Amino acid sequence: MAEAGVGPSGLLLVDKPGGITSHDAVARVRRALGTRKVGHSGTLDPMATGLLLMGVGRATRLLRFLGDLPKVYEGTARLGIETNTLDADGDAVREAPVDVDRASLREALSALTGDLLQVPPAFSAVKIGGERLYRAAREGREVEAPPRPVRVDAFDLTRFASPDFDFRVRCSSGTYVRSLVRDAGTALGCGAHLTALRRTAIGTFGVDVAVPPEDATDSLLPLEAAVAHLAAITLHEEEAKVAVHGCCLGPAGLAGPYRAIAPDGRLIGIYRDDGAKAVPEIILAPA
Repeated sequence: MAEAGVGPSGLLLVDKPGGITSHDAVARVRRALGTRKVGHSGTLDPMATGLLLMGVGRATRLLRFLGDLPKVYEGTARLGIETNTLDADGDAVREAPVDVDRASLREALSALTGDLLQVPPAFSAVKIGGERLYRAAREGREVEAPPRPVRVDAFDLTRFASPDFDFRVRCSSGTYVRSLVRDAGTALGCGAHLTALRRTAIGTFGVDVAVPPEDATDSLLPLEAAVAHLAAITLHEEEAKVAVHGCCLGPAGLAGPYRAIAPDGRLIGIYRDDGAKAVPEIILAPA
């Protein structure tokens, strides 16, 4: 929504089409809204489709509070072929016969749930020593990426028609579904790669209410929607008067960041307890 004298601000749920990068999707939203101040939380590979959360205007300052929300994906994989990118956009590097039944496939997927240490794909945006992994991979250089902790709450088989299978994953932020498919193929002894992926949810936000990037004009949610998942406290009138200036407050006794709400319901900003005081992380309300 636009405010008097300033550009639009709010949260936007975008359904990214396949074949474009997340940055391309941001560029399309910028053109649709006529503003440069657009950012996104959590990228999708060009092959992947589905939900991107974008902040517009002042909501770009709130995107960092969306990064750790859990994700849900639906996808398709093919057994028997490994690729250098772990998906269908790459080149085949190994082929093997597929002798897998539904029970063994389901067992392999189930084994990849819980708290895991996951090795990111060589073709990924992970930085090692200040360099993106995909740049080294494109130049034929091997850069070893240390495994990273991720959590997979569910890796469910939804269809199996060998050599292809469909699945649904519910996982933490930072999880590479391509790597999960790779690891399942390795466990089964035949290899596998991802052929299709769609992100259907981020936290409580679903792709069913998302819009194409070009249709962003009338689809902005209030910027408060970006932090609705955070705990909140309602300030007294005197507290609100100093909070809008970015002053520290008394601690709220809450873990992690929380919303500071004015008595009239306005979102003043985001605070975090720091010992004997609460310090502002972001102040949104004008003084």
